[in-house]
Amino acid sequence: MTYGTTRAAAGGPTVLISGASVAGPAVAYWLRRFGYRPTVVEVAPELRDGGFAVDFRGSASLAVLERTGVLEEIRRHRTSGSPMSFIDEQGHEVASLPPEFAGGEVEILRSDLSRILYEHSLHGPAACADGAEAPPTEYVFGDSITSLVETADGVRVTFERGAPRTFSLVIGADGLHSTVRRLAFGPEDEFVSHLGYYIAGWDLPASDTDLATRPVGYNEPGRLVSVGRTARRAGDPECAGEVFVVFASDQLIHDRRDTEGQKKLITQAYERCGWRAPEVIPTVWGADGLYFDSISRVDVPRWSTGRTALLGDAAYGATVGGMGTGAAVVGAYVLVGELAAADGDHVTAFTRYEKRMRPFVTRCQEGGRRAGEFLAPPTREAINARNALLNDPQALAAMLREGEEMSAAIELDA
Repeated sequence: MTYGTTRAAAGGPTVLISGASVAGPAVAYWLRRFGYRPTVVEVAPELRDGGFAVDFRGSASLAVLERTGVLEEIRRHRTSGSPMSFIDEQGHEVASLPPEFAGGEVEILRSDLSRILYEHSLHGPAACADGAEAPPTEYVFGDSITSLVETADGVRVTFERGAPRTFSLVIGADGLHSTVRRLAFGPEDEFVSHLGYYIAGWDLPASDTDLATRPVGYNEPGRLVSVGRTARRAGDPECAGEVFVVFASDQLIHDRRDTEGQKKLITQAYERCGWRAPEVIPTVWGADGLYFDSISRVDVPRWSTGRTALLGDAAYGATVGGMGTGAAVVGAYVLVGELAAADGDHVTAFTRYEKRMRPFVTRCQEGGRRAGEFLAPPTREAINARNALLNDPQALAAMLREGEEMSAAIELDA
């Protein structure tokens, strides 16, 4: 168990945040700005490396990033979206996906974004909004919450490794498979809906450069296998490129910590797949890092209970296509803003936070509902229709406009 700060916290209500990916560090920053003492607990032993690129689009998320003070640094680490050609079995292009479709207005590796927000939540700002010295942010890595018990003036929390502690508030910013949501709201299957697809990604070792000359994607009904050396990995000598797959499936029963079992599921899903899939898919067995999850949507009837609230994917996630990263940083800003406006009255603040955010994120989530069928259409006819849409400049422009409008559909307080 390691700590991101050793300074003694003094003054201000204490807030425990579960999750140190994006939403957790983002809300920790804003809590410090208003005099709260945030503690972030993360089950991983350190900040997670690797992962897909994430993007921001629309005025709301860009405005929050600017107010957080990280927009320019994010732009310095931007990766830019990579174009992708959809190809037939002979490798001939049948449709193309322009870079702005995947990369939004600003794209960055999730690991880089997490690091930037982590550093900013630790070291800035020096002062609160009222001019007082900002409390420190504490990070606890390699630990996880095991129970939450609300008392008259706080939440008593036990951990797998650390000693029990009491906090004024608890925020679950721990993703689609949120521990806080499970402990405080109920079992995952009550809130997470499987949308019929699975998604996976891994790096190609440098020895496989011939598989990744350009970003391409090959479809068969209900399956996508894509591979390419994208701009964001061009300077990595140990990585020839990236593999990204999406396949249709009923919900699979598997251990989320069993990487070898997940590799077996991926391999089975691509048996007898055409093009160069028999060369691409087996590279998963040598991959050190693997991302594997269902394409799912989170719907929680209420985002708070007592002194505990949910943020980001834990409350309103959509695995892919739902603009979840932008919604997470906007949600962090709105949540803390409502706490400040309510002068710490968490019941009022949590209610206002949900009232303001729910219409916005519900609309964003609709993109996640369609993502699987767009990337891996279920029939040959649906593949042809998707390709025709991508080859129609007017239809493609309309899709991009729709995404921009959805991501801007919330008003922020000054």
